[in-house]
Amino acid sequence: MDLYPLYNSVRIALISAVIIFFTGIWAAYYVSRLPRSLKGIIDVILTIPLVLPPTVIGYLLLRILGPHRMVGSFFLEYFDLRLTMTWWSTVFATTVVSFPLMYRTCRGAFESFDENLASAAQTLGRSSTWIFWRLRLPLCRQGIIAGLVLSFARALGEYGATSMISGYTPGETATISTTVYQLWRTENDDLAVKWVLINLIISFIVLLALNLQEKEKHH
Repeated sequence: MDLYPLYNSVRIALISAVIIFFTGIWAAYYVSRLPRSLKGIIDVILTIPLVLPPTVIGYLLLRILGPHRMVGSFFLEYFDLRLTMTWWSTVFATTVVSFPLMYRTCRGAFESFDENLASAAQTLGRSSTWIFWRLRLPLCRQGIIAGLVLSFARALGEYGATSMISGYTPGETATISTTVYQLWRTENDDLAVKWVLINLIISFIVLLALNLQEKEKHH
């Protein structure tokens, strides 16, 4: 049994999680401080991948990153770098699909933060940077961790956008989700069931970790 799809899926999900961790926190923090009217518009833009079908997201990414499109052709011509049909192309898809989970969870955590604490710290001469890193983030860490775990799980199981932007090549772009589909398509049910079980086990562990983290929050 070739374990490359497992390795590739975990690698892609981890890279996406790192990207989403920083971009999600940054976006959530600054959007939470915007005026209500502007916040609503930005929120819709950042959250829309959550409700779009993954295949639509994949199509839009191909329209941007494809070798004959503006961004894709630029990188191909000047850097000889193809942005689609590689294993790391999947990172684009998983990041876009998973980002709203991190963003919305972090935004909720930041909005529930007691601003009186920040005001008190400012009266003591603490800078905004100190307040963010030493006060706001630690007190919002439960929401941030929950968003990160959910984003990782979503990236790990992504199929629609992934299959469109990176396809399926054994040993190169194959992930657990695309492998299950290919095995089903070729009527290799025995191996498909094994990969489904692997995915279920990983998902169970991730959700269990999330539940334990939430349980810790209430103690």
